[in-house]
This record gives sequence, C-alpha cells and structure tokens, in this order.
Amino acid sequence: MARAEANWERLVRAALRGDRFGGAYGQPVTGIAGIVPSSLGNNVHIEEVLRAADEIQDDDPTVARILCEHAYSLAQNLDPNSEGRGVLQFKTGLMSVIRQKLAKREGGAIDRSQDIAKLQEFYKLYREKHKVDELIEDEMKLRESAVFSGNLGELERKTLKRKKVLATLKVLWSVIEDMTKEISPEDAKNLISEEMKKVMQKDAARTEDVVPYNIIPLDALSTTTNAIVNFPEVRAAISTLQYHRDLPRLPGTFSVPDARNSDMLDLLQYVFGFQEGNVKNQREHIVHLLANEQSRVGKLSGNEPKIDEGAVHAVFSKALDNYIKWCSYLPLRSVWDNTNSLTKEKKMLYVCLYYLMWGEAANIRFLPEGLCYIFHHLARELEVILQKQTAEPAESCRSEGGVSFLDSIIYPLYEIIAAEAANNKNGRAPHSEWRNYDDFNEFFWSLKCFQLEWPWKLSNPFFSKPSRKDKGLLGRNHHYGKTSFVEHRTFVHLYHSFHRLWMSIGHPDDVWCLFDLSWICDHQSAMAILKALQDGTQSATFKIYVFVISAYAGVQIIISLLMSVPCCRGFTEACYSWSAVRLAKWMHQENNYVGRGMHESPLDYIKYVAFWIVILAAKFSFTYFLQERFSFFVFYLFVTIDDCTLKPFPFIMQIRPLVKPTRAIISFRGLQYAWHDFVSKNNHNAITILCLWAPVVSIYLLDIHVFYTVMSAIYGFLLGARDRLGEISSVEAVHRFFEKFPGAFMDKLHVDVPKRKQLRSSGQDTELNKFDASRFAPFWNEIVRNLREEDYINNAELELLLMPKNDGVLPIVQWPLFLLASKVFMAKDIAADFRESQEELWLRISKDEYMQYAVVECFHSIHHILTSILENEGRLWVERIYGGIRDSISKKNIQSDLHFIKLPNVIAKLVAVLGILRGTTESNDLKKGAVSAIQDLYEVVHHEFFSVDISGYIDDWTEINRARAEGRLFNNLKWPNDPGLKDLIKRLFSLLTIKESAANVPKNLEATRRLAFFTNSLFMQMPVARPVSEIVFTPYYSEIVLYSMAELQKKNEDGITTLFYLQKIYPDEWKNFLTRINRDENTPDSELFGNPNDILELRLWASYRGQTLARTVRGMMYYRKALMLQSYLERIQSEDLESTFASAGSADTHFELSPEARAQADLKFTYVVTCQIYGKQKGEGKPEASDIALLMQRNEAFRVAYIDEVECVKNGKPSTEYYSKLVKADIHGKDKEIYSIKLPGNPKLGEGKPENQNHAIIFTRGNAVQTIDMNQDNYFEEALKMRNLLEEFSRKRGKHYPSILGVREHVFTGSVSSLASFMSNQETCFVTLGQRVLANPLKVRMHYGHPDVFDRIFHVTRGGISKASRSINISEDIYAGFNSTLRQGSITHHEYIQVGKGRDVGLNQIAVFEGKVAGGNGEQVLSRDIYRLGQLFDFFRMLSFYVTTVGFYFCTMLTVLTVYIFLYGKTYLALSGVGESIQNRADILQNTALNAALNTEFLFQIGIFTAVPMILGFILESGVLSAFVQFITMQFQLCSVFFTFSLGTRTHYFGRALLHGGAKYRATGRGFVVRHIKFAENYRLYSRSHFVKGMEVAFLLVIFLAYGFNNGGAVGYILLSISSWFMALSWLFAPYLFNPSGFEWQKIVEDFRDWTNWLFYRGGIGVKGEESWEAWWEEELQHIYTIRGRILETILSFRFFIFQYGVVYHMDAANQSTALSVYWISWAVLGGLFVLILVFGLNPKAMVHFQLFLRLVKSIALLMVLAGLILAVIFTHLSVIDVFASILAFVPTGWGILSIAVAWKPIVKKFGLWKTVRSLARLYDAGMGMIIFVPIAICSWFPFISTFQTRLLFNQAFSRGLEISLILAGNNPNAGM
Repeated sequence: MARAEANWERLVRAALRGDRFGGAYGQPVTGIAGIVPSSLGNNVHIEEVLRAADEIQDDDPTVARILCEHAYSLAQNLDPNSEGRGVLQFKTGLMSVIRQKLAKREGGAIDRSQDIAKLQEFYKLYREKHKVDELIEDEMKLRESAVFSGNLGELERKTLKRKKVLATLKVLWSVIEDMTKEISPEDAKNLISEEMKKVMQKDAARTEDVVPYNIIPLDALSTTTNAIVNFPEVRAAISTLQYHRDLPRLPGTFSVPDARNSDMLDLLQYVFGFQEGNVKNQREHIVHLLANEQSRVGKLSGNEPKIDEGAVHAVFSKALDNYIKWCSYLPLRSVWDNTNSLTKEKKMLYVCLYYLMWGEAANIRFLPEGLCYIFHHLARELEVILQKQTAEPAESCRSEGGVSFLDSIIYPLYEIIAAEAANNKNGRAPHSEWRNYDDFNEFFWSLKCFQLEWPWKLSNPFFSKPSRKDKGLLGRNHHYGKTSFVEHRTFVHLYHSFHRLWMSIGHPDDVWCLFDLSWICDHQSAMAILKALQDGTQSATFKIYVFVISAYAGVQIIISLLMSVPCCRGFTEACYSWSAVRLAKWMHQENNYVGRGMHESPLDYIKYVAFWIVILAAKFSFTYFLQERFSFFVFYLFVTIDDCTLKPFPFIMQIRPLVKPTRAIISFRGLQYAWHDFVSKNNHNAITILCLWAPVVSIYLLDIHVFYTVMSAIYGFLLGARDRLGEISSVEAVHRFFEKFPGAFMDKLHVDVPKRKQLRSSGQDTELNKFDASRFAPFWNEIVRNLREEDYINNAELELLLMPKNDGVLPIVQWPLFLLASKVFMAKDIAADFRESQEELWLRISKDEYMQYAVVECFHSIHHILTSILENEGRLWVERIYGGIRDSISKKNIQSDLHFIKLPNVIAKLVAVLGILRGTTESNDLKKGAVSAIQDLYEVVHHEFFSVDISGYIDDWTEINRARAEGRLFNNLKWPNDPGLKDLIKRLFSLLTIKESAANVPKNLEATRRLAFFTNSLFMQMPVARPVSEIVFTPYYSEIVLYSMAELQKKNEDGITTLFYLQKIYPDEWKNFLTRINRDENTPDSELFGNPNDILELRLWASYRGQTLARTVRGMMYYRKALMLQSYLERIQSEDLESTFASAGSADTHFELSPEARAQADLKFTYVVTCQIYGKQKGEGKPEASDIALLMQRNEAFRVAYIDEVECVKNGKPSTEYYSKLVKADIHGKDKEIYSIKLPGNPKLGEGKPENQNHAIIFTRGNAVQTIDMNQDNYFEEALKMRNLLEEFSRKRGKHYPSILGVREHVFTGSVSSLASFMSNQETCFVTLGQRVLANPLKVRMHYGHPDVFDRIFHVTRGGISKASRSINISEDIYAGFNSTLRQGSITHHEYIQVGKGRDVGLNQIAVFEGKVAGGNGEQVLSRDIYRLGQLFDFFRMLSFYVTTVGFYFCTMLTVLTVYIFLYGKTYLALSGVGESIQNRADILQNTALNAALNTEFLFQIGIFTAVPMILGFILESGVLSAFVQFITMQFQLCSVFFTFSLGTRTHYFGRALLHGGAKYRATGRGFVVRHIKFAENYRLYSRSHFVKGMEVAFLLVIFLAYGFNNGGAVGYILLSISSWFMALSWLFAPYLFNPSGFEWQKIVEDFRDWTNWLFYRGGIGVKGEESWEAWWEEELQHIYTIRGRILETILSFRFFIFQYGVVYHMDAANQSTALSVYWISWAVLGGLFVLILVFGLNPKAMVHFQLFLRLVKSIALLMVLAGLILAVIFTHLSVIDVFASILAFVPTGWGILSIAVAWKPIVKKFGLWKTVRSLARLYDAGMGMIIFVPIAICSWFPFISTFQTRLLFNQAFSRGLEISLILAGNNPNAGM
C-alpha cells in the first residue's frame, strides 16, 4: 500500500478538490476550473489560469477572483460574439463565479488598478510560504542520493510539490505580464521592481520542465529534472538535428523558443508551412527514433556524444525505403543520385521532411505512394531552396492565408477523396461506382501520376468530383474511375482469384495449373478454341492457334521455372528497369507495384510443397479408394445454345460406383412420372442424373478443407511438441521443475552477466546456482506480488510463494516456502522411524529434493541465526555443537550420536526461540524470554538429543560450562535488528511450523495457469533480450471504461446485480480483495459503500474482471513496470553496486521510483489509447471521460489521442474544424494537451476503427507498435518477455525479415458458461495450433486481429496498420496482413509469450460477432488484395492462402448447400415419382449398382474431422486424460448443437454479403451475459438466418418421409436423414436451448406476452425494430436494394414452388391424374385461400361503421368454406390426408410468393398490394414462431428440464463453485441493500 500511496498522491489531490471527478465515483462535476470549450483557440492558457485560481482559492479569494476575471477577458478576446460551441455557457458560468466572489468580498469599492499590486504581493507571500528556493535545493540533494538511500518516495513527493508550486507561480507571472501590457510602461515600472521581475522570470524559467511534453522535454533541456535528457543517445540525437552551416539562414521574423536552439525542423516548418503541433510531435518522434537506433548500435561516451553514422543510415533507410522502391518501379530518378554520397545531415533533413509530411497528411496516409509523389516534389523544391543564402517559403505551399502545407497540398487531395466517400451511400453503393483509398493510391503506380504536375493541377480529371444524375444514379463526367481493379459483387471472384485451384480439382491430371497459366481461363482464348474446333483440326486457323499457344505456353513455363530459382528472381528484382525483365514480369503477372518478390526461400518452399503433396495425395486417394475401384468417367451435360445446337461440356469425375447406374438411367426410356413432366423427356433423364451427382461433386469440392484440417492439426501438434508446449501445465509440474527456473530465466530473459560466464566456465555449479537464484528472485517476487495485487492469491500464499534474496548469507540456494512446506516434519518422521545406516537415511531424504533442501537450509539457518545473536561463550557453544554434528556425519556415527526420536523436542524449543526473536521491536522482557528459551534449547540438546564428545575440545567446553554455571552463557544476546536476519528468522520459523502441504499452492486456477505458462516458456526457444522500443496502441470508441457503482448495483429482471454475479463467479478473488483492503472476508457490501477509497477499489476490482478499458490499460502498463524492473536491476548489476544495492534493501521494492528506471521505460514504451470521441464525451460531461482521465492519473505513460471538433465561422458561415490531439495527465489531476494538429476535414471517411487508428498513429513512437483491442489483458510475467519478442524483428525468417510478429492469446472468458467455454476452446485452437501452422510451414499467416506486433516504420510508410475503405475493408485487421505480404513483408507466430483476450459469452453476442466476421469475409472475396495474393502466390502457397481465408467460409457455405442439394435431389426423385419408377426397373433387372445408387445413405458428417485440431490442442496443452475429459464434457454440454448453429450463422452472413452486400461493423457488447433473453429478441436475431432455413430443411425431410421411396424402411430413412434433422433442429431451437432460464414457466409466459405485443404492434416513424414487428420487417428487407439483388433473390425463391407442383399430384383428389389442369386447380384453391385470408384480415377499426356487415361477411365466408370442404370430400376423392398434404404444398408456395414480392417491393407498392404482403408476412412469422414456441412451452412444464439446462449452460461455473441456480432464481441475499 505504501507504493500505492506514492503513486496516488496526484490523483488524491485532484479528487479531493472535485476536479472533474465526483469523489471516488468518477462522476463529472462543475467548478471554476471546469472544462474550457475547445472552440476557444487558446483554451489551454485559460484552463491554466482557472486551475491556478482553483488552487489558491483558499489562500486568497481576491486573487482567485482576479484570475477568473483575466480568464474571462481572454475568452472574450478569443470569441467576442460567443459563436463557438459552449462558449456562451462557459462565459455565463464564469461570470456567475466572479459575481459570487465579489459578493463575498470585504466592504469597500474595487480598485482594479491595484490588481497588479495584489498579484505581486500574493506572489511574494505564496513563494515564501512554500519556500521555493529551499524546496528546489532539497529536491536536487535528494535526486543525487535517493537512488542509493531508498528515499525515492520522498524525492517523488518533493518533485510533485515543486512542480505544482512553480506552475502556479508561472500562471501568476503570466497574468501580471498580460495586465502590465494594458497600462503605461512607466506605471508598470513603478508597480514591479526590477528585482521582483527577475525573480519571477527566474521562477518561470524553472517551470519549463512542466511545459507540456510527451516523452522527451525538448523545450526545457537545460532545466528539466527528467533523467531522460541525460541519456547520451538522447543528447546525441538532439544535437544531430541542430542547425548547421550548410543550411540557409532563417529570417529574423521566425521565432524559436529560448529554451532550445533552432534545428532542421524549424527550417522545414518555415519553408513548407507545417503546423507547430506537427513539428513538435515529429521533433520528438525523430529524436526518439535516433536514440533507440543508437542504443542498438552501441553505447556512447563523452560530454558531447555524436550519433553513429550507422544509426542515422538505419533511420534513413527505414523511413524512405518505400520511396526508393517506388522510384525504382516507375522508373524514376530519385531526389538523390546515390545514397552513399549523402551526408549524415542531408539524410536527416530528408527524414525530417518525410515525417513532417506524413504527420500532417491525415487521411492521405492511406495513400503511401501518393505520399511518395508528394515527398518527391517537396524534396526537389527543398534542394532549390538549400542553394540560397536565406530560406524562403516554397511556391507549392503558398496560399491566401500564408504558407500552409495542409491547405495547399493535403486539402485538395482530401477533398476529392471525401467527395468520393460521400457517394458510397454509407457503404450501400456498388464498389464499382466510387473510388476508394486503394484506387487513389494505385493511380500513383504509373508515370501518369505526373500529369497532376506540381503544384497540383486541379483542372486534371483526377480531381473532378463525382456528380449526381437526375435519377439519383452516380454520374462520372470527365474524371477518373476505378484505377486497376473493379470490385464487382459476384461469386465469380472466387474463381477469378483462385482459378488454378479449381482447374487442379477439376483436372487433377493437368500439370499446367502449376505454372500459373491463367491464359487457359481467358474468355477470348476459349472462343478461339471453339472456333478452331468448328473449322476442324486441319484448318490453318487451328494450326496457327496451336503454334501461338504452344509458344506462349513454352515461354510461360520457362519464366515460371526461372522465377522459382531464388537467384534468378533476385536478378530480376535488381534489374527491374530493363525492358526484357519488365516484359517477363508482366507475363508472370508481377506488373503491379505490390505483389512482386513474394517468393520464399527454397527450404520454406520445399516444406509447404511437401505439406500440400501429402494433403492432395490423401484427397485424391480418398476419392480413388473410398468406393472400391475407380476409373475415369466423362459424362456430357448437354445444353441448348442458340438454334437448339447441342454442345457438350466435359466434366471429369473419378467415382466408379455411379458410372453404371448413370449409364443405366440414360438408357431408360418411358419412365413413369407421377406429375406432368416438362423437362425430362428426350434428354436422357438429365435431372435425375444431376440429383445423383450434385452432392458428390459438392463434397468433392469441399473435402480439401477437411483434409487440410486434419493435416494441419497433426502438423501443428508436432510443432507444438517440438517447441515444448505443455510440458509444464499444472501446479505439480511447477513444483517439480522449480529448481531449473532460475538458470532458464538467466539464459532467456536476463542480459548477459560476465560473472555468470566465469562461474560457468570454472565449473562452480553451486555458486552458479546461487548466483542465478539471486538474480531470479526479484523478478519472481514481483510476479507473485502482482498476482496478489490482482487478488488471485491471498496473503498466506504470497508468503509461501515469495523467494528469498539469496544474497550470500547462507552457502545454499533458498527456495520459496511453498516448495519446502511440511518437508521438515516429513524428514523428522523419517529420521525418527529409520533404523538403517546414515547413508540410507540420507538417501531416503534425498529422494525428495525439496525435503533435502529444507533439511540443509534449516541446518545452516539455525547456525547463522544463533551465531549472529550470541556472543563469546554462547557463540562458542553453537560452534562446538555444530562441529560435533559434522564430526558425527564424517564418522558416520550420526545414528548413535543423535537421538532422532527426541528431535520434536528440539524443534519445539527452536520454535519458541524463533517465535520470540521474530517480534518487531526489542524490549527487555522479550530479551529475557529469548535467553530463557535458548537455555531450554541448551538443556534439550545436551540431555536428550545429542551425545556430546568433549574429548577433542576440553578447553572450549570447560569455558562453556563455567559460563553456564555463572549464568552468563547466553546473557550477551544481540537482538536481531538487521532486516536480512529478521527475514531469515521468520522464514525458519515458517519452515519449522508449517505442517500442511503446499502442493496445491497457488489454489486459484488462473494463477496456476499463468505461472505454469510463464515457467514453461522459459524452456522454449526465444531470442536473447536486448534494448528495444515499442508502443502499445488501443482503439476505443464508447465501450465501458470503468464500472460505476450504479452499473454494479443495477439489478436485472431476476434481481441480480453485476457485483453479486462477480462475487459468485470469483468467490476466492472476492475474499482476497476484501483482505487486501483490510476488510474481513465476511464484510457485507454495504460497509464498503460508505468509504470513497473502498468504493474506488471495488469499482476497479469489478472492472478488472470484465472486458473494460481499465483492465486493458492495467495489463498494458505492465510493460512499463517490467521495463523499469529490468532496467533498474540490470543497471545496478552492470555498475557493480552490489553493496549499496544490498544496503538499500530489496531491489524490487524501489524500482518504480527510480528516475533512471522510469526514464528508460519512458524511452522504450508508451501506451496510446485512441479515444476518438473523448473530446465529445468530455464536453458532454460523460462519465467515460472522467474515467479515462482517472486512468491517465493512475498511469504515467498513458496517453489519449482524440478528435476535437471546433465550431467556428468561416466566410460568414458556420463550419467545423477537426483536430487530432494528444493529452496526458498533469500534476493537477487533469488532462494536459501535448499536441494539437489540424486536420483537412472530418477524418471518418471510411470504416471507423481504421480511421481512428490512423489519426492517432502519428503520436506513436518506437520501432514496434502492438495493436491491442478493448477486450484484451496482459500479465506482468509475460511483459518481461517483450524484449525477447521484439528481437525477432532482427532475425530473418526465410527470405524476408518479419514485418508482423504474431502473439499467442489466452481467452480469459472461458469459465463463465458452457457457451463461453466453446468459444474459448475454438478461439484458442485457432490462435495457437492454427496460427502455428499458418506461419510455419505454410507462410500465409496474416493479421487476424490482435495482439500482433507491427514493424512500425515498415507499416506507417506503407499505408498504416489497417485499411479503411468503406465496406470492402470491414475486416480491417486482416488487410494489414495482406498489405504486409504483398509488400514483401513476413508474418511470424510466437508462442513463448501470451496476451489475454476476452470473447463473447452469450449466444447472441457470439452470433453477432461471427456474422460480422463472415460478412467481412464476403467482402474480402471481392477485394483486390485477395485477387493479387491468389494470383501471385505460387500454386501451393495459394492453396494454403485459400483454405485459411475466404476458402474456409466458402467451404462452410458449401457444407450447408450440400445438404440442400442432397435433400432437393431426394425431393425431386420422390415427388416426380421417377425414383420409384427406376427402383422398380432396378429390382426387375436385378441391377444392384443402380439399387445402391438410389438408396445412398447420406451421412455427411465432417464435424468429427474438424474436431481433430481441438482434441490435439487439448492433448498438447493439458495431457491425454485431461483432453479426453474436456472433450467428452463438451459433448455432454451439446457443443455439437452450438457449432452446427454457428455453421448456419457463418453461411447466412457470408452468402448475404456476396449476394447483396450490407456487411457492417456490429457491436457485440462485452458485458456479462446471464440474463434471460426474451423469445422475441431471439426471434428477431435468428428468424432469417436460421429459423427460415431450418423450417425449409424440415419441410424437405417431411416431404421425403411422406412421398419418398426407400428400400431401407424406417432404419434407412433415419440413417439417411439424421444429420439433416440434427441441423434443422439445432437451427430452430439452439437459441432457446442455450438461453438462461429458457425452460422456466414464468419466463415462458412473460416471453409469450412480450412476443405477441411485439408482433401486433404497428410500426411508424421513429419506431425501432425492437418495439414493433413491422419496423423490424422493414429493416430485414434493407439488404435488397439493387436490380441484381432483386433478380437473384427471385431466382432463389423459385425453389419453393416445387413443393406445390409435386404434392398436388400425390393427393387422393388428383386421382392419379398427371394432367396439367390438376396443378392449375391447386392454384385456384390457393387463390381462394388467399381471398379468405384477406376477408378475415380486414381491420375492424377501418370499417367502424360497417361492423355488423363485416361480421356477416366473415360468417358467410366461413360457412361457404366448410360447405365446400364437405362437398369436396363427399363428391370427389379428397381425403383428410389431402388437407394436411395441402399444407405441405401451399405453405412453401406462399413463402415463395412472399419472397418475390418483397424483392420487388417498389413495384408491389405501386400496385397497392404492400399492406397485403405485410399481413401475409406477419402471418408467416406468427406461424413459424408458434411452431418454435410450443415445444419450448411444453418442455417448461417439467421442472427437471430447466434444472438440466442450468447444469448444461453453466457446468464450467459449477466446477468453480458458482451458485447459478441461486442467481437465475433471483434469490439474492444482497437484495435488501
């Protein structure tokens, strides 16, 4: 808690003043230092003045009033008319405060001329009160000694106080200075003496280290107290940027702050008009880059260090690598002729120019080659200006308002991009109709871009904005369209991008596909082939064509073979400017700027080729051997073209069992059909053959994914085993291998120590082990302390887990107590009962290594303690006793000399001695008690335990006996005041008193998992740690930051609060939390609510267990904490300060307060959260803003980047200006603006998340950036390994250096429920085993989200860490991987480090998330990135890429379509009667092959194969037995139902995105889901995606059951349909099966009432879909809005008409007639039913004056229907069964009509039928809802079903003691609070 107090001081001060935090609750409040509107341009200074007024309010209200008046004057000058947002309210509030202060003043008039005098007088008093000079002097003294004196906390407090005092003084001086400008100079001179003026100026200069800065205080280098500016590499970097003689002079009008010298960035700012905020930001950025690069090159020395040339070149080459490649590609001469000829200063000048340009480019940063174009011209202009004596502004950046890079260069380009983005109809417009970011960027891939000239030629068509035609369609008048790729919405893209795959599957014997011969698929080539075939093979056309094609194919083969050779490919890249090489590249399709040089090394190529050869061999062998023997079969599908000409299309298959039946069916003539046949005459029964073959073809296309899944699982398992994953997976393993951890830690995570090398080379193993343990102990102890702070362990476990310092007191390694607990007592029992020799006794004890360590440590510890506290004869007695024991051991007489049966008495006496000595304070009574206890020990040792041989030391024993006789043997006792000795006494006391085993310590499952993974990773391969730099980056929008008390106490419908839920899920952590805040474990919640500190701790405790920003921030800040500990300990060791280190106490106690450690951590790590709407939240007083500010206060390295919207008046019209801002916490408890950079306009032109990342990426630092999402966590022990991970960037993997480092994730939400467990296991399998194989050997791992680590410079110079075009880049993360790979990057995966991740825990959350991802994949199919990767990867890498990206979703969809194809085929055979007819002929002809083909049992279950990765992952991570239990448990929890349901989710959204588009970001919510989901809510979410499709499958199965012909009978039907029934029932009932309290009767009744209210509530303007069925139905139709979509929807809807056409001919009323009139009569009946529905659906309210007539009409209609039905039964063959059959006929037909009607909604509305269609749709939804609802209601009658469901849903929570039944029942013991 002491450390917490030091860190919290600033927060407490701000909170006590109510400054933006409402006490501990974090609610916003108002005050005189309230939020200043951002629309005031100089709002920062106003806020400083008001803050000072707030600070001195208690000291002098009059001075506070003067400051408020001055702030009002500043606001009035900035906005006299109060036009900005919030300005009028701010002025009014401020004036109200001023009036209140005036009202409270003492009597007398106000003389404003005395304000300056009052301020001056108060300045003196305030300065004297706080003793400024003494304060500064004391701080400097402490700063020199605090590191070694342990007074770091005092130093921190002194520095904080000094900063606050000087900040207030600086404000007072600035106000005095401003006010003196309003009076005459003479009066000012009289008021302020020169001496006082100098004092104030001196104090103001001292405050320059509190001038806002991010990491390095570059504007206060001379006076700053920040240790970072003393680092040699930082000073050298700053000097590198200084102005030098070769640069032109800056004009006198350009001002530079006095605190620093002018530099290169000042020159560039003047020349190009860069913004001040941008220049400051990039100045620090470049200094940071140089300093970090220098730290990798080597240490600097001397008073004036200079940056190494190699460091400068590294920064230069990384920053401008993309520009150099761009120039080479065009080809274009770069600004410099030769890189080697550039001086260090010139390189830095170009680097500064590039980063300044990049920092102000806003959305243009998504155009990396566009930036290259701009840089090229800016650099050329700069070259001209450098030749002049005096700098002058660049012509290209001149504008009406002066010189502005933003207005002149960026804004024109932004404006056209914004215009195009505005025409995408919020993502609904076809991609082909508007230009996205990629289109604009790819314009700069050719020399045509130079037509834009410089400055911009705005008349160029490129800049013409899209216009609208009268009918609302986009028109394009004389300007560029799409650049090099058009994203048409069609399934053909799957073939277009992966045509070689489909060719290889369709023609497995065709080797041409391996050589990228895409010309085969060309349409013109196909037409030419057909023409040549028509003319005959002997024609001249054919011969010429064959010659040309052969020549082209030969050249292609040669080029492909050469490109496969690394040296040849390298040669082509080096000589790309040659025309012949460019032609070869063009023929090989490497003609774009991206996608070149993506080949891998020969070894990697061999590995993934071998991988795929095994898979393909398995696939084709399966096809060949599965069904006996196979032979090639070519069947011809004849289609009619033009003049009824028959054209054959060959389709090659290899399945023999269908060959003979197909031939037999083709040969059949005159088959009897049960209906009126239209299409099956004279075409060889083609549809029948199609029904047999279609499912087989479908499986053939998708089974490659099954084989990949199995193969990747096996290979991934073997890779994981090789990497030693899972070797330590339990607490037992941690105990067993603990003694190896220190050595492994030193080998992997610690920097090299020379002394360790010496010990190892000299063979001093014991000393080496002790040395390793002493270095390992501080890190281990900090890990354990963090587990305690996180409440995963209690205080007792903390003491057991802590490891002694091993600082040299004992000659052995001291291990943590949890390893040695109870071992002494076990050894005592063994010794007491043992009667064998001494050697066998020791051998018996040594079998347990930790028992041996405990015995040896006790032996040495007792000796050390007694000799330390005793003197003279007492110490001599101890030495003689120990000497005697050693003699007995050497003579092997220990069994006879020591009476082990009396050992318990000795231990009891020792415990008595230690119990007294471990007291905290020394007293005479305690001393006497200790002496008495030692005397008792003496008696027991001499008379009971040890037979002392005094013959060898007679003199010593005589002296001892004399002293004892005189009573002074132990009187000279020294009380143990030394901290180390005190710790040793406490430890020995614990060793001798702890009788319980600690084998299960720690008990908490999460603590065990984390320690097991960390210790296991120490034995995995990882690079050696070196100094590195990184930043963590988290996008945030409006998610929960910190749970408020209202949220924690808010009850759900069952009366359950979130707090109560958390207490039940984490009972042990709740108890640990109460203990940590010094409360009893049984303390009721109400006691906590009365203490503000406890409330804040409670909010944090709950937030750290949810998916909140607070949890993410805490986890990410562990990186800084780990860096500080590593820096602190390694600096001490490197400086050989062991003695001072030991005297200062434990090293891991003060590291967080060390200035050097903190500075080093700041230089290496920063955390930026890009809270896009933070400014808006702050302005509206949202609690999220105050919570974010609270997090900034708690975390020093935490920064917030946000978009600030400022309303202003421009050209007489109101407008909005946008700024990117970076803020951090200041000393007053508020956020402090560091940088503010104006943007050209609204930054959100595309997808929100990547745009949010892009605006804040300029505030990042370092060489690496880790992207962390809002639902992630991190752990201190994993943060220790980040240095090792970042070293991977310097290790070449194959041909390329890594550009993205993949990191393992642990899903921490898996224990909440069974659904959360399913999702956790699925995600864990993907992010571990799956990613492992993608990275090695397949080399196709992309960026699938977070927490990957990016090579920051690589990506920011190539478009950023994501793509942002609307809709097409909805899955923005993966495009970073695509872009990285296309630009010759490499993406790896590493599993020795992990990051926590939360996942969705409720079915609805999961479904929404999977829908978002599936829709994103649907958009990916259309993208140019997928196309280029599919085309440019070699064949086998393309296969890997396909099956792991869009191919996965396509195969998922094809799996469902296969079921449909199979069932519709069976339905056709059943309804047409042809199945039965062929079966009869097969029986007559005894054709067994035909009989088998007709009765195929379609058990299509690939689920068991796709479960293989999960099973193997369990085995690898947990062991065979645990994996078996886990898998079986999942089956009992109905995981198959869940995964089948997810199959439908992915299929629906992927298919819809491809057909209609509409993919969008869907917020899933990250809360705890234990509430009951209402029936209507589930129905709305799953109606179209699952219920409709499930009902369709059920209808097909019922049709086949009723009319199908199956030789197998009931058993055959069950085997044939069981998997389909399982899928249909899963889709229909899974949402309710996995719904908490889904079968509780009271909930069912409430759900039915809610559902009916929703169903019949009429919609209207402003009514949401959650409130009304009509509004929801309209929303469900929004995805159909294009002609193409309407046509496709209509075609798909035609399938529903087959039901009526087939069923009516099977009705008894048809009397076996196949006449077409039967079908038309059924339509007449359907029409009559439709009219009847219209009559009964008439609204009584609409016919209020005709109620009686309406009732009469309805009654007559009903009677007529009944009469007609009776007459039909009597006079026709109509039967009761026919009535039920008509339902099977008419229901699908009605749905088909309805589907077509809604597809053509505009036309239906014109005919006035829309209300009728809506009524029909409501009827269908009501009916479908009842079909689903009735079984649920019936099940709810039986209480045991509800009990079983609760157990099913929450089995994981049950195993952790969760009382979920109590929670769901609402029996909350805290309900009364």
